[in-house]
Amino acid sequence: MAAPLLAFHKDILEKIHDPSTSELLLLARGLGLRRMVCALMKIYDSPQNLVLLVNATPEEEAAIGEELGIMGCRKPGLRVVGYEMGKRDRQDLYKKGGLFSVTSRILVVDMLQSDIPIELITGILVLHAERVTALALEAFIVRLYREKNSTGFLKAFSDQPESITSGLSPLRNIMKELHLRVVHIYPRFHEMVKSTLENRKADVIELYQHMTESMQTIHHAIVQCMTMTLSELKRSHATLELDDLTIENAYFKSFDTVVRRQLDPVWHKVGPRTKQLVGDLSTLRRLLTYLLSYDAFSFYEYLETLIACNTTSTFSGERRLNQSPWMLTDAANIIFQTAKRRCYTLSKKSANRLDDVTFDDQDGWDALDDIEGRRGQPTDKLGKSWIPEGLDPVAEELPKWELLADVLQEVEEEILRHESLPSAYSHHDIKGSNTVLVMTSSSRASALVSEFLSNMDLDAPKGKRGRKMMEEKLRQYLYWKSKLASQSEGRKSPSCTGVKTKKNAGPIATGKSMERTTNQSLALRKKEEMKQARGANRRRVRGGAPSATSKPPSDANLENMAINDGSEDIEAIVAAQNPSSLDDILTGDNNFGLLERIISGQLQDDFDIQYGLLPSEQTVVVRAYSDDSDDRVLAELQPKFVVMFEPSLEFVRRVEVFKNSHPGLGVRVYFMIYQLSCEEHKYLAALRREKDSFERLIKERGIMLNPVFEEQRPKAADQFIRTISTRLAGGRKELSTQPSQVIVDMREFRSTLPSLLHASGLQVVPATLTIGDYILTPEICIERKSIPDLVSSFNSGRLYTQCELMSVHYKQPILLIEFEENKAFSLELIAETTKSYAKPTVKATSKRDAGPSETDRVPSLQSKIVLLTLQFPRVRIIWSSSPYATADIFNDLKANNPEPDLSRAILIGAEEEPDVGAGVNTAAEDLLRCLPGISAKNVKYVMSKVNSVREFCEMTREEVQGILGVEPGSRCWEFMHAFGSVRS
Repeated sequence: MAAPLLAFHKDILEKIHDPSTSELLLLARGLGLRRMVCALMKIYDSPQNLVLLVNATPEEEAAIGEELGIMGCRKPGLRVVGYEMGKRDRQDLYKKGGLFSVTSRILVVDMLQSDIPIELITGILVLHAERVTALALEAFIVRLYREKNSTGFLKAFSDQPESITSGLSPLRNIMKELHLRVVHIYPRFHEMVKSTLENRKADVIELYQHMTESMQTIHHAIVQCMTMTLSELKRSHATLELDDLTIENAYFKSFDTVVRRQLDPVWHKVGPRTKQLVGDLSTLRRLLTYLLSYDAFSFYEYLETLIACNTTSTFSGERRLNQSPWMLTDAANIIFQTAKRRCYTLSKKSANRLDDVTFDDQDGWDALDDIEGRRGQPTDKLGKSWIPEGLDPVAEELPKWELLADVLQEVEEEILRHESLPSAYSHHDIKGSNTVLVMTSSSRASALVSEFLSNMDLDAPKGKRGRKMMEEKLRQYLYWKSKLASQSEGRKSPSCTGVKTKKNAGPIATGKSMERTTNQSLALRKKEEMKQARGANRRRVRGGAPSATSKPPSDANLENMAINDGSEDIEAIVAAQNPSSLDDILTGDNNFGLLERIISGQLQDDFDIQYGLLPSEQTVVVRAYSDDSDDRVLAELQPKFVVMFEPSLEFVRRVEVFKNSHPGLGVRVYFMIYQLSCEEHKYLAALRREKDSFERLIKERGIMLNPVFEEQRPKAADQFIRTISTRLAGGRKELSTQPSQVIVDMREFRSTLPSLLHASGLQVVPATLTIGDYILTPEICIERKSIPDLVSSFNSGRLYTQCELMSVHYKQPILLIEFEENKAFSLELIAETTKSYAKPTVKATSKRDAGPSETDRVPSLQSKIVLLTLQFPRVRIIWSSSPYATADIFNDLKANNPEPDLSRAILIGAEEEPDVGAGVNTAAEDLLRCLPGISAKNVKYVMSKVNSVREFCEMTREEVQGILGVEPGSRCWEFMHAFGSVRS
C-alpha cells in the first residue's frame, strides 16, 4: 500500500494537476519528487488519455512503474517504449492510450513521421528539467508538440536547483524552451514544508567522530596540495575569471566540470602542465574521499599506484616528462609516509625484504613460511607465521568502525530492554521493525562496512574490533606486493595499471580503481559454532558484500560449490579442485568433514542458517545512498533504527517524510560525521549552496518577464508570402510550393543539429540513409563529422568509402567538419584524444616502442585531410564552428534550389533494390564486384545503368566516370583496358 501524501504534497498536487495549465515544479531533494510524479500520473491513468513521460533513465522507469503498480495502476500501468519495439508495434500501442515512457530520440522520430497522433496527446511530463537547453532533444519535442497541439498540458520537474543558477537568466531560458509560464518553488524552508515536517520530528542523535592523528595529518597535507594546485592553475591563466575555483567547491564532483568549462575556450592553447593540473585536482579530491572511506591498506595501495603512474609512461615505460607538481612537495611526502605508518612499520634489518618475498600460486602463504624457514614454528607477530620478520603491523582502523560497533550494541540493548518489559509497559504497539538500516555513500563503503560487521570481535578492546579483517587486508597487501615485484622483474619499471595473475591467484589491485577482487565466500561452520556466534553477536549483516574469510582459496571455493550445487557428485567437486588427497579436504580447517555433514544432513541446516530468513532483530541491512528509490526501501523495511554512516542531506529529509507519512512509527537516526574534515565541510557547503540557489531562483521568479511565445503560422501562409514576394525577379521566377525540407539520417538524431535545423525553419524528414547524413537537394549530400568521429573515420578507413560513394551518386558531395559550441575553433584539439606522455626516442626499433608525441599526431591528421581532397577533388570540405553555424550554412546551401526526393534518397546506395537486377545472372554481378571502384554498395546501381558486362566494358572513360564518379570510374576503366591490352 502506498504511503499517504503529506500536507505540502497535497498542496503541490492541487496546483499542478490542472490539465489546462503547463508549469515547472522545483522541489528540494529528498522531499518526494517521484511520489508527486506518480500521483500525477495516476490521475491521468485512463485509455482515453495519452500521457508521455520523457527524459527518464531506465532505473527511473522501472521504479516509477513499480510505484504506480503499488498505487493500483496495473492494467496496463506504465508501458516503456524502447529501441527493441518496432514501428508498427509503437503505432498500435499509442492508439490504445494510457501512460507511456518514451526515450527522447524515439519520440522525436515518431513525431516527425506522424507515427504518434500529436493532436491526441493529453500531456507530457518532462523529468530533469535542469538539463533542458536549446540544443536538447526535449526542446525539439516541445516545439513539435506545440505545433499541432496547443491544448495539451506539459509538466516539468526538477530537484537540482544548483544546476539552474549558472548563466544569464537560466530559469527563464528553461521555461522558454519548454513553453512554460508558471513555476512552483518548494525549498526545505518553505512555510508549508517546514510546518508539515516539524509536526513529528525524527529522533536524531548526532555523533561527531574525531579522526585519528594520522588521518588528520594526511587530510591537512592533501588540502595543502589542493591549495597549491589551484594557485598554480590561476597563476598560469591570470586573464580568465577563476574566482569560483576554491577549496570549498573542490570537494564536489561537479568541480571537475566547472574547471573544464572555464578552460574550454583556451584548451587548445594550454600546455601539458595545465592539463596535468586539472587532472591532479580530481585526483586530490578523490584522495580526500578515500581517506575517510577506504581502509588503511587500500588507501596506501592507491597511493603507490599513483606514484607508479606518475613516474612512468603507460605507452613506452619511459620516464614521464610532465609529472604532477603536488607529488614533488613536502606535503606529498607527508601523505605517503604517514599512510605507510598507518599500515605497518619496518625495522632497518628488513626494510627491503618485502620486494623479495615470493609466493606459490597454489599455496602462497605456506611457500612464504618455507622461504622464511618458520613453517610450523610459533611467532610473536600476532600468532601469524606468514608475517615477515621485521614487519610490525599497525593496521589502523577507521574510527567510525568503533563508533558503529558501539551504536549497534546500544541498539541491541535497547531492543532487549523493550523485550524484557512487562506487556503493560512494552512498546510492541509501536509500528516498525527492529531491522537496523546502515546507509553509506557508495557500494565500496557498504562492502567494507559489511565485512567489518561480519568479522567484528566483540571481546577485543576498543579500536581493535576489526583486527581480524585488517590482518586479512595485510595478507592481501603482502601478496599483491610479491606478485607486483615478480611481474616487474623482467621490465624496466613496474606497471601502473595492475598485475595479471593466474586464475587461482590472490587479489591484485589495479592502478585505475584499486577495486581488489578478494576471495569472498561464506565459510561453513558447525551448528555449535553458529550458536556461539549468535550468542556473542546476535546481529547478522545483509546487504553490501559478503564477508571475506581468511581460508585458503581452495577450501573456500570448494565449500561454495558444495553450497550452490549440493546435488553434485562429491568426486566431481574434488576433481574440479585437483586436491592432493581426499583426506586433506575432509580434514582441513573444519574438524567436521564435508562428507560427514552431507551424510548427516547438517549441510541443509547450515544452508538455512546462512541463507534462510532471519528475524528482524538479528538483521543489519547495509546499503548505499541512491535516488528516490530510498523512499521505497524505508517503506518496505520500516526500520526503527537508522545509522547514517556518512552524512547525506537528501536522506535526512527522506527520513522526515517517511516518519510523517507513517503515524505511530518511532524512528531513531544516528548521524555520524567526522569532525573538522572535508566530510563535514562538504555537508555544510551543500546545505548552503542549495539554500542560496533557491533564494536566487525565488528572486529571479519575482523579477522575471514571462517569455513571449509566437503562434505557429500555418505552412500554407508561409508559402503564399514567399510566392508573391517581389524579391524573386518581380514574380517572374517560378517558386516551388513545397516546404523547405532536409532529409536526415536516423542516426543523426543523437546530435543536436536536427533540433536546430527545425528551429531555423526547415522541415526535418527522418529516413534510413545508406549514403550521407543530410540530403539538402537532389544534388547535395553532406557527411557530417565531429572531431572525434573524424579521427575514428580516418583510422578505420570508413571516411574514404563514404566519400567514394557520395562522389558516385551525387554531383556535389560535401564533408562537413563540425566543432563544438563554446570551444576553441582549432583542429589542435585532437591532440587531447591522442595524448601521450611517452618520451620520443631515436633508438626505438618500431613505432610501438616509442609512443607518438602530440606534434606528430596533429600533422598526420592534416595530411590525411589533404590526401582526401587530392583523391576526391569533387568533395568539398566545410568547416563549421558550432551547430548553430551549421544550421545557417544549410539554409544558405538550400537557397533557390529544388527540394530533395525522399524515396530516391532512400533507394540510392541501398543494398538490395527491388526493381534493380531482377533476373540478372549472378555470375555477371560477381564479375562486376571484382572490378575496382565497384562494391556491394553501388553494384546494383551499375547494373541498372547497363544491360550487360560487355556493354559496360565498351563504354568510354567519360561514360564510366558518369556512373561511378571521376576517380573510381577512371580506375575501373583503366583496369579493364589494361587487362584487354595485356591479353591482346
